[in-house]
Amino acid sequence: MSIAKEIAPHLPYLRRFARALSGTQASGDAYVVAMLEALVLDPASFPTGLEPRIGLYRIFLRMWSSVSLNTAGTPVAEISRNPAERNLEALTPRPRQAFLLRTVEGFSIDEVAAIMDVPAAEATALIQAAGQEIAEQVATDVLIIEDEPIIALDIETMVQELGHTVTGIARTHREAVALVASKRPGLVLADIQLADGSSGLDAVNEILSSIDVPVIFITAYPERLLTGDRPEPAFLITKPFQPEAVKAAISQALFFDRRAGRKAA
Repeated sequence: MSIAKEIAPHLPYLRRFARALSGTQASGDAYVVAMLEALVLDPASFPTGLEPRIGLYRIFLRMWSSVSLNTAGTPVAEISRNPAERNLEALTPRPRQAFLLRTVEGFSIDEVAAIMDVPAAEATALIQAAGQEIAEQVATDVLIIEDEPIIALDIETMVQELGHTVTGIARTHREAVALVASKRPGLVLADIQLADGSSGLDAVNEILSSIDVPVIFITAYPERLLTGDRPEPAFLITKPFQPEAVKAAISQALFFDRRAGRKAA
């Protein structure tokens, strides 16, 4: 199969990625076209030994990074139209690339490393750096709903390492609702099975009936949420979890939250 046919299915997604990097669809498309024209002139430049999608993104980033303006930390062109784009604008270039590849394009850490042509550890560090930079922009108050003290402490530490403030740790439905009444959070991290037999899901639903706040579920029972019977959560982490996964989910939830950039009242 020709390179053209192999990469064709992935071009719409590359356009999305290029648009996020450059700030406008017109600018992103111009970079994609330039890459394709260069590839037509020199097909042998396409990376070998990689899946077509990974190779496509690698050659695009190689071209993107060859333009000094794109690696100098200059604000992304015309990227102030919504909060998520303003958050993206403030990220330094390499962490921005890694963050978008991981959270928007859905590549694994190993795939991000292959695209950026760096070791997996460096790719992880770049994504974590993006998380730190996002936290500096949208540092917020976080409510943790978790009945296991050790797990709650681990989550609290991760939240604080990202620069956020923990307003409280609730072990029951009642405690969660009371904490929200006393201090409105900007993010909720919730288990679904709590100490007194109450439901974290019910607690979250009650909280969402009074305030609009992003929620990340961290649970050993994901099947209870992934039923298809009702709107499923955008952010769901399965126990046992990796700290990097929790930190990435926190950064992603705040990055795309429409209120991002305002500290919770």
